[in-house]
Amino acid sequence: MPTTYEPIATTTLGSNQTSVSFTSISGSYTDIVIVTNVSGNDGAICIRFNNDTGSNYSRTQIRGNGTAASSTQLSNQTYIGGTSNLSVTAGSLQTAIWNIQNYSNTTTYKTIVFRDGMASHITGATVGLWRSTSAITRIDLSPEFGSQVFYSGSTFTLYGILSA
Repeated sequence: MPTTYEPIATTTLGSNQTSVSFTSISGSYTDIVIVTNVSGNDGAICIRFNNDTGSNYSRTQIRGNGTAASSTQLSNQTYIGGTSNLSVTAGSLQTAIWNIQNYSNTTTYKTIVFRDGMASHITGATVGLWRSTSAITRIDLSPEFGSQVFYSGSTFTLYGILSA
């Protein structure tokens, strides 16, 4: 990572889990980035902020698998879901990067850019909006469907971007 990226926290799953959380996030960075290497049994990777489960999220996404492409736009959602589909074999990791701009600003809504891919599976990009002016102090990641899990060995790293 560039020297402006400062690692804040890393979680490597020792067993299958239904969610991963980063809590007590300091407001001392300009932006934050989450890098995941994940496998799971179905659905997209979803993100929520500050325990907000209300319909305050929107997203637009594009994705492709080498033979077909699609796009989706959703408003008034209870999370922002990435483009990935976690239906991959345990041990086969899909890489994703979440860029969250101005996360500690208390006067604007929060914007997210998500990119992911796995050469044998899918690649895509999502832009998202959390309609809240609250500073982000907690991030929860989970598979899209409540009965699904992230497999053991999946990693989640939170970085802070230092101002230039």
